[in-house]
Amino acid sequence: MIKKERHVLVIFPHPDDEAFGVSGTISIYREMGVPVTYACLTLGEMGRNLGNPAFANRETLPQIRKAELQKACKAMGLDDLRMMGLRDKTIEFEDDEKMIQLVTDLIEETNPSLVISFYPGLSVHPDHDASARAVVRAIRRMTESERPVLHTIAFAHNTAEVLGEPDVINEVSTVSDKKIATLNAHASQTVWMMREMEKKLQENDPEAIQRLLYERFYTYQWDKDFE
Repeated sequence: MIKKERHVLVIFPHPDDEAFGVSGTISIYREMGVPVTYACLTLGEMGRNLGNPAFANRETLPQIRKAELQKACKAMGLDDLRMMGLRDKTIEFEDDEKMIQLVTDLIEETNPSLVISFYPGLSVHPDHDASARAVVRAIRRMTESERPVLHTIAFAHNTAEVLGEPDVINEVSTVSDKKIATLNAHASQTVWMMREMEKKLQENDPEAIQRLLYERFYTYQWDKDFE
């Protein structure tokens, strides 16, 4: 059971990061009337996929991905999208204090009871990890009694070894159509994957069904040190 929150702040670096692991959860929060702010740090300008067959090029991809992100948010019922204007594949090189302040400003404005982002060191992509570090550092600086809960997504190969089983598993079958619509919205990046997923769903593949219907999070424990 997903409990009602005061406000949910989602912070990811790329368009489509939300689609795979949290779009069902976001959709449920929105159906509950919970305000959700999604801060997407870049437009995924350096994404490797240009459509299948290709319908984008390196010059047009940013605007295409921007439109896809807006379409995805509409599918989730999310109406507070912040496009933060950083550049894809450069977040790891941004000044640490600049990134911490970016997150701090978002938290101070939205006053979330829950923040959702990646887990530092266990989210594969350098932009994912850099974003996660900024989120953790910003929240760690807050007075303990005022900190929002931090739910993180981790999917490195050694996640289970480091963190064990997920702390939170959200069952999102009631909004599976919205999750599929969100995934399809990011067509330049997901069209090939969605064809395969739809095939597996038709075959009742257990792994595909689990991935669609359940979203898994680790609650960040503040006594851990990721540095």
